[in-house]
Amino acid sequence: MDIHLIEKIKGFLDPEEGKCLYDIAREASRRGPCLEIGSYCGKSTVYLGTACRENNAVLFSIDHHCGSEEQQPGESYFDPELFDRTTGRVNTLEFFRKTITMAQLDGTVVAMVCRSNVAARMWDTPLNLVFIDGGHSYEAVLGDYQSWAPHLKPGGYLLIHDIFEDPTKGGQAPYQVYHLALVSGRFRELPRVKTLGVLQKVG
Repeated sequence: MDIHLIEKIKGFLDPEEGKCLYDIAREASRRGPCLEIGSYCGKSTVYLGTACRENNAVLFSIDHHCGSEEQQPGESYFDPELFDRTTGRVNTLEFFRKTITMAQLDGTVVAMVCRSNVAARMWDTPLNLVFIDGGHSYEAVLGDYQSWAPHLKPGGYLLIHDIFEDPTKGGQAPYQVYHLALVSGRFRELPRVKTLGVLQKVG
């Protein structure tokens, strides 16, 4: 894994969280494909994709590449370098594609440029890992969970980023959906790494 490359990629993933993604994906991808929701410029994709490549597996990466709620103009995580003045919209796709090429993951990552619920509409491929890090509204996180958790095989991993119990430290939607998954009885809780929640499907 090219740490120097990862450090250059725009994104908000902590290195310890990224290492956790890599380690779990390395185990999960031995049994089949993995999927992430919310790739931004590709930092998480490199961690997950590198692990999948080692097992000759595939990582499906879903992002509409128009930025999440907090990345829009005037919001706290807006990056003017990612704003396309021609279309008047945030556009991270060009940065994402460059990342995938530099990381030599073109033969591993299947980029799906669309909304998560659209990709899920006709999906029927069982998955061994689902990483949720797309929109951070409750509706977005819940929709991602409801769309993709049913496709996890028993023993598969559900990873949810930005888990904050304390509302003064971050948004509550990922934590609420994480708790919802846990109390469903379909998942067991594994050790969390900073804000990265780790659940494993039972049964």
